Amino acid sequence: MITVIARLKVKSGDEPAFQEASQSMITHVKDNEPGTHTYVLHRATSDPTQFVFYEVYIDQAALAAHAGSEAMKSFLATTGPLLEGRPEIGLFEELGGKR
Repeated sequence: MITVIARLKVKSGDEPAFQEASQSMITHVKDNEPGTHTYVLHRATSDPTQFVFYEVYIDQAALAAHAGSEAMKSFLATTGPLLEGRPEIGLFEELGGKR
């Protein structure tokens, strides 16, 4: 399993547009990416402009399929202008836990 944690800071006032684009991406993932185990968007309770995607892929091929999809390219084109700075992306390997 490969886990991705993507932190994004959205410009104040652009949160609704970001959430709408994110929902479209979430729908695409649900309908088209069987190798994506988990794909969840979170918003910080202390700052409504801070978002985190928590993503889990079954393997590197599933992550590559997601990253290279036309839906992801469209998502990045749509949300790029809404962001303050670049997203912070971390890749992690699962070592254990509870599901």
